[in-house]
Amino acid sequence: MLPWDAGSYWLVRFLFHRGLAAIYLLAFLVAARQFRPLAGEDGLLPIARYVDRHSFRERPSLFYYYPSDRVVVVAAWAGVALSVVALAGVPSVLPRPYAVPASMALWLALWGLYLSFVNAGQTFYGYGWESMLLETGFLAAFLGAGPTGPPVVVVWLLKWVLFRNMFGAGLIKLRGDDCWRDCTALDYHYETQPIPNPVSWYAHHLPDRFHRVEVLGNHVVEVAVPFLYFAPQPWASVAGAATIGFQGWLMVTGNFSWLNALTIVQAVATFSDGVLTAVLPVSAPTASSPPLYLQALAVALAAVVLWRSVGPARNILSERQVMNTAFDPLHLVNTYGAFGSITRDRYEIVVQGTTDDVVTPDTEWETYEFRGKPTDPDRRPRQVAPYHYRLDWQLWFAAMAPTPHRSPWFLALLQNLLDGDEATHDLLDSVPFSDETPTHVRAVRYRYRFTTPEERRETGRWWTRERVGTYVSPVGEGDLRLTRV
Repeated sequence: MLPWDAGSYWLVRFLFHRGLAAIYLLAFLVAARQFRPLAGEDGLLPIARYVDRHSFRERPSLFYYYPSDRVVVVAAWAGVALSVVALAGVPSVLPRPYAVPASMALWLALWGLYLSFVNAGQTFYGYGWESMLLETGFLAAFLGAGPTGPPVVVVWLLKWVLFRNMFGAGLIKLRGDDCWRDCTALDYHYETQPIPNPVSWYAHHLPDRFHRVEVLGNHVVEVAVPFLYFAPQPWASVAGAATIGFQGWLMVTGNFSWLNALTIVQAVATFSDGVLTAVLPVSAPTASSPPLYLQALAVALAAVVLWRSVGPARNILSERQVMNTAFDPLHLVNTYGAFGSITRDRYEIVVQGTTDDVVTPDTEWETYEFRGKPTDPDRRPRQVAPYHYRLDWQLWFAAMAPTPHRSPWFLALLQNLLDGDEATHDLLDSVPFSDETPTHVRAVRYRYRFTTPEERRETGRWWTRERVGTYVSPVGEGDLRLTRV
């Protein structure tokens, strides 16, 4: 089949829609469990802060007009329900005249609901994969459903998202940190990435020569391979397979939320039904052309995307390229990138509390454990992605500075721990005080590094650490009241 034949992408759409629905499901589950304590009415960054600092036009969100936890909960679980409907492919089993309109309504509803969370989530929703999910999800609404094939122009628009995703990440590395150019970046990355997983320790200790080859391979897959996404088959599929393999390795060696999984879903657009049926034990039905109105909408969509792509394209080509930026409040066409700079040392903030009435040098401090970030040197790093622990990620950024002056939400976190706030406790892995609240809390800054193989054999520890300073000195009830944002 020819690449412009809509019938050659029915199976591609099937796989793409199901994969994207699974990611939406995770995203809304994260929102249902974490948005309120992070950015709800009494969150670390209260939703009223978003309403006061932005106009609806600047950051449109359902929560701008209804900034309540009740609406947040309803919206999150509605997103979960709609994601399940999309994952089950319900629109495709409807009678033919209703399949496409139902599919469009479903995917636009998912996009609109998630847009509300992203635009109101402030710092805790400031990641590149949020805009990427919105952009990809909006395009998904124009792929159609049922026995008809998708408009081919939308498949190519998905390739354009994937291209900006990968090529932008590649260029930001070549233009950024010297360690990407001298091929030493992965000497540090596995140890200093936001949330290492169980394999990260082993990857860190791979031979230096292997790390050099890894970096070279990274440059090839991110800078050269993306141009093949637009090549004829089977070259486009070869490029897609290389991208999927690369993203799979990143998933094996780190926790990057659903960034890698979403990129894999985008890469499905580089295949055709002919390629998929040739290599997989599946078959694709004979699909008819999409309805005329959907084709017209797809052409209009392509015109809008091309118009909105001017800014992202200029950014990619600029010597001052920036990562993960949305060029419009609807997040329709964005620029992407990751790890333009690599941290050489890993810093962690260890939060502790005590029930002593007076803090003395002999005070015994109990440690709060977080779900994903390293705290206890004995604890094995966890696999958490594609689920996303938003507080843990922000703590990684916060630890880069010696004080919380750039992370005002951190003081609100300490206040909530002093108050024994249950919603905040739900964000943690363990709380050392079950029957009482602490009288004082503090935050200590440590430098962490992976143990060597010899150290691990002797101690069983995954990490070793040294204290490098006090992030927040001991504070008690009332000390933080005037600092809450």
